[in-house]
Amino acid sequence: MEEQKINALWTPVHWLSVLAQQGSYTAAAARLGVSKAAMSQRIAELERAAQVTLVQRTTRSLRLTEAGQRLVDETRASFEQIEHSFAQLRDLAGQPSGLIRVTAPVALARQQLMPLFTEFLRRHPQVRIELDMADRLRSLATEGFDLAIRHTGQPPDTHVAWALCGTESVLVATRAYLRRRGEPQIPADLQAHNCLHYPRSQDTPAWTLEPRDPGQGSERITVPVTGNLAANNSEALREAALAGAGIALMPDFSALTALRKGQLVPVLPQWRPVGGFAETIYAIRPYAPHVPRAVVALVEELRKGLKAGFGVSA
Repeated sequence: MEEQKINALWTPVHWLSVLAQQGSYTAAAARLGVSKAAMSQRIAELERAAQVTLVQRTTRSLRLTEAGQRLVDETRASFEQIEHSFAQLRDLAGQPSGLIRVTAPVALARQQLMPLFTEFLRRHPQVRIELDMADRLRSLATEGFDLAIRHTGQPPDTHVAWALCGTESVLVATRAYLRRRGEPQIPADLQAHNCLHYPRSQDTPAWTLEPRDPGQGSERITVPVTGNLAANNSEALREAALAGAGIALMPDFSALTALRKGQLVPVLPQWRPVGGFAETIYAIRPYAPHVPRAVVALVEELRKGLKAGFGVSA
């Protein structure tokens, strides 16, 4: 009888480990595919069985007690081995399946990734994708993401990264704005314009450009810029530029559709902005000895769909 009681606790112990990883009942319940109420009930059952408090709750946060953290630490390896073994077994079926939690920048996800995701799901009906669109970097390990799509110069050494395609920064504005304010001919002319920029840690915004034509040399020029709008989202900058508010610096994938439609035009096309945004888009995942077939299949889908890049400067 005692053995049956112990066996019945395996599920709530696992749920406690997920709760520790996700940091909230809501996120943990979503990860497990259960209700928040069921999650709370199972943890309460575990605490009654252990006769000790495992989770300290407040109205705004929670954290594991020393006893709760010890239980999670001592059982983590066992659950990871079970998950690894089951993933290998599931992959023997040959068809990608299961949940993939993905985080990606808002503009890239909305404009470029969603068509690829929907086509992938059409062809792999046993796969589910949970997409988190956020421009701030997420912690893959602590927040339970299987994959991050990011434009970055250097993926973290502690993760596995697949290069998907190249990307570059572009300067854009409407024709109406350029007629009204004049079209810049050299980088220094940007100082006379309303420059819509992505806020960085520096006090004074500055854009750095280099000649596209090697015959013009390779000297980079850094120009301090001013503007009445800074936004940490490239879609917001694009919308402001479309409204004729000024010259915006943004990743090419965010400007692509508006450039193709002629709603925006390149500014200083003979110059290449550098340092504004990274030049490679990666798929990044935490290191693990086994990568689920569904994740591998999704990365391959993204590689095929993005391999040509965005072709804005062509």
